[in-house]
Amino acid sequence: MSLKTIEEKMNEGRQYRDINVSQFETRAEDDGRMTVRGYATTFDEPYTLWSENGYTVVEQVDPHAFDECDMSDVIMQYNHEGRVFARNKNNTLKLNIDLHGLEIEAELSGTQIGRQLYEEIKGGYTDKMSFGFHVKKDKREVTEDHENGTITVLRTITNIDKLYDVSAVSIPANDATNISARNFGEGVIEEIKKELLARRAFELAKAKIKFYMEEY
Repeated sequence: MSLKTIEEKMNEGRQYRDINVSQFETRAEDDGRMTVRGYATTFDEPYTLWSENGYTVVEQVDPHAFDECDMSDVIMQYNHEGRVFARNKNNTLKLNIDLHGLEIEAELSGTQIGRQLYEEIKGGYTDKMSFGFHVKKDKREVTEDHENGTITVLRTITNIDKLYDVSAVSIPANDATNISARNFGEGVIEEIKKELLARRAFELAKAKIKFYMEEY
């Protein structure tokens, strides 16, 4: 998948995140099936999305974020590239939401490249996952540390209305996850900067009015 294609998808609102899945379970059955199981995302576990110049964006997924999610056709890929390794429509990809997060189970023996991916995961060469999704709702909390001059934004994703894919990703994380995190993080930081400037301008205007009222 080219960078342009990734950017086009993100322009449509698609976001990408990755998670360390070093606890991926691999299982080879006597009938030849090769299954991997792990979590595409976890709930209520904050992670740093982006940080620059005293601003930090932290993100977490609410346990009810998938309650209204369209997961009717989800595929498993590698680095979000076009080849499909498993798909829930043909029952080679299973999705389960539990108290910990979104768990996936993929049966990879159907293709040669799927079997290769299984061996890579089993050997620990690939130990991260990324998922592509669209957010319908979120909430944000801003905390200012005046002593250290830093600002932290906690974003909680409360409603994911579409899950597109889950993807095993190489190390370091692929372009999709890096660019998605950076674009969103920088956008949030820019919004906070504008809000702070507007607030400070308002406070300054109030102070000037108070000064003139006291003087005259």
